[in-house]
Amino acid sequence: MSSKGATLSLQYPQFANPNYENWAIRMKAILGSQGLWEIVQKGFDQPQNEESLNQAQKEALEKERKKDQCALTFLHQGLDDDMFEKVANETNCKQVWDTLQNYIMGVEKVK
Repeated sequence: MSSKGATLSLQYPQFANPNYENWAIRMKAILGSQGLWEIVQKGFDQPQNEESLNQAQKEALEKERKKDQCALTFLHQGLDDDMFEKVANETNCKQVWDTLQNYIMGVEKVK
């Protein structure tokens, strides 16, 4: 990422169970700094019939898809191999976040 010639290199925190709470706080900050936290939190609606959308709606949908894929990439970068395998089949960032959260909450209930 660059702004006026400055380069910022992000270091992704690695999620290796049991550090979920710390990892989640750090990832929320990273995603928020990139304007991506809202899409992780709320997701986006995939229209049933894209052909019926006007040009402005299609452009907005494409923008949301790009944000989702960017957030998905950030999340994948922050997972160790074991955690990545748990979410590898999820197709959007909200699904990944929710799956990780549910997995950890389930583990905590068992304890």
